[in-house]
Amino acid sequence: MSEAQETPLNLDIPDHLEYSQDHVWIDLSADPAMVGITEYAAEQLGELVYVELPEPGMHVEAGDEVFELESSKAVEPLIAPVSGTIRYVNQAVGDDPSVINGDPYGEGWLFKIELEDDEPELLTAEEYAKVIR
Repeated sequence: MSEAQETPLNLDIPDHLEYSQDHVWIDLSADPAMVGITEYAAEQLGELVYVELPEPGMHVEAGDEVFELESSKAVEPLIAPVSGTIRYVNQAVGDDPSVINGDPYGEGWLFKIELEDDEPELLTAEEYAKVIR
């Protein structure tokens, strides 16, 4: 089990992942890289009721709105943390978005992306923990 940063909110921020300012995590050790929303984002959104997954083959640029996450509280865009081509989507979260709330760093991953940018500008777990404090 990997180490994780603890926040005052007692949210996990796994050290092996990297993060965007937009509360998106990316696992660069996976091939293709795996992307999801952080536990903090899931907590802020509340119970997710709808996720509009992107189409495999879709090209995105870092900072692009990829799709929307809808909860009982709000509709929020998911902002791409990196540039590349989406190769796989997690249909399980499309069928049951609450999977994201229950396991945002595991079964709740959203899509896998083939990176275009060799050195994306991302935050470490420690840096991300400072953002949400």
